[in-house]
Amino acid sequence: MTSTHPGPVPDRPLVGVIGGVGPQATAYFLDMVVRLTRAERDQDHLDMVVLNHAGIPDRTAYILGSSPEDPGPVMAEDARRLERFGVSFLVLPCNTAHHFTDEIAAAVQVPLVNIVEETVAEARGRVDGLRRIGVLATTGTARAGVYQRAAAAVGVDCVLPDDEDQATVMRVIYEQVKAGLPADLPAFQGVVDRLRERGAEVVVLGCTELSVVAADHDLLTADRTLVDSLEVLARRTIERSGHTVRT
Repeated sequence: MTSTHPGPVPDRPLVGVIGGVGPQATAYFLDMVVRLTRAERDQDHLDMVVLNHAGIPDRTAYILGSSPEDPGPVMAEDARRLERFGVSFLVLPCNTAHHFTDEIAAAVQVPLVNIVEETVAEARGRVDGLRRIGVLATTGTARAGVYQRAAAAVGVDCVLPDDEDQATVMRVIYEQVKAGLPADLPAFQGVVDRLRERGAEVVVLGCTELSVVAADHDLLTADRTLVDSLEVLARRTIERSGHTVRT
């Protein structure tokens, strides 16, 4: 069957969002983009195509070897589907999924904005001479080393939670946020505090489910050393589309 979609409007970049990883984080990302775009009318906002593909296999489970279902080819095919729609560039609001970025990027001609690299760059901009960042992320992201490599490339060290604190982070992500339940904020804040005690000058929320916690509890307003990867991606998406971020 021939597609009848109208395609992008000339001279307006069309953003392709590989979503559903997870669905709530994708919804928060879209809300951030709308709220952070300087706009006075509908037409001042970004044009976006969102593929909210919740059925993408679990990224952490595959990385850790507890599932044989490889999400890489699925996300690569999603990237191709969005490219056929006419998008100008892609965004992927999931940090763990960036373990598969080489495979996704190789599947298309349009660029993919890298949430990990952009977040590390944002952290460096927050603190002059930044030497150590704390990273809160899924065990899959930590095991894959995506933040460690991005930080090392610019001369910055990463501090990760110990095993007990990492278990707390995973509980917040999987048993609370992904399950639609309230997050244990005191436990989450305790992990942040212990990373700072170990020398982290900035703490990165390197999982978009943790971005949901930050948004729900307004954690970013008063703390410039807490860097939310989802907010960073939203701001970069707006800028790359030629729009202005609301101040």
